Amino acid sequence: MHERERHRIILSAIQEKPVITVQDVAELTEASEATIRRDIAALHVQGKLRRVRGGAEAVHPPQIGQLAARSFRVSESVNIDKKRAIARRAVELCEEGDSVIINGGTTTFQMVHFMSARRLQVMTNSFAIAEHLVKHSKSTVTVPGGAIYREQSLILSPFENDAIRNFYARRIFIGAQGVGPLGVMEADALVIQSEQKLMQQAEELIVMVDSSKFQRRSSLILCPLERVTTVITDDDISEDAARMIEGAGVKLIIAGTAAAAPAEEDSTSAA
Repeated sequence: MHERERHRIILSAIQEKPVITVQDVAELTEASEATIRRDIAALHVQGKLRRVRGGAEAVHPPQIGQLAARSFRVSESVNIDKKRAIARRAVELCEEGDSVIINGGTTTFQMVHFMSARRLQVMTNSFAIAEHLVKHSKSTVTVPGGAIYREQSLILSPFENDAIRNFYARRIFIGAQGVGPLGVMEADALVIQSEQKLMQQAEELIVMVDSSKFQRRSSLILCPLERVTTVITDDDISEDAARMIEGAGVKLIIAGTAAAAPAEEDSTSAA
């Protein structure tokens, strides 16, 4: 990742919480801790943040957001090649004219780049996805009513009488904070509430996660693995994680990281 891109991620991350650690940023950027320390030192000299022991803090303390989910801007560039490969395979599951639900997230957002020539009926609670599809695709786009959470680019509603209950979809595509033996995990109760409402309107549940999500855990369970129809991930998935998915009777699709190139073939395995 280029230095300028790492700096952008660091500056965006410190708007989420008062202090970020070197280890936090190293995980986000996949750079070494030594590299991140140099980045923080450079940004400190430029007056864009304050260097503190083990990390950095914002010059102007950030406002505390209402959601625990990570900022869209922070997550967007993390594992981008893997996310695009996963998104490409997800769109390949869609047929012309299909009704689909796409939940907000940076992995699901990458689907928009492969949907430009498609005519689909799309329901999404992602402001970013809706805006892109309206401008750059032939699809019909429906969004639920609710408040826009700017940092996560999500539209969430606490009410039952929104547009969700009137929309039927063949498939719903979602990301996740983590996937483990207990199921699909998320970090925020409001996000889970929204996703569970959307899931009720679809026949099949497609979970799109890069391989790093099998090492992550969260305190909240969205649904058990048995509720999932298909998991799409990248080719860095461990053998243990693959066995876990297939052992739950879930179809596993593995997208190669070169999948953005049409000439490359991806491997698919099914339970």
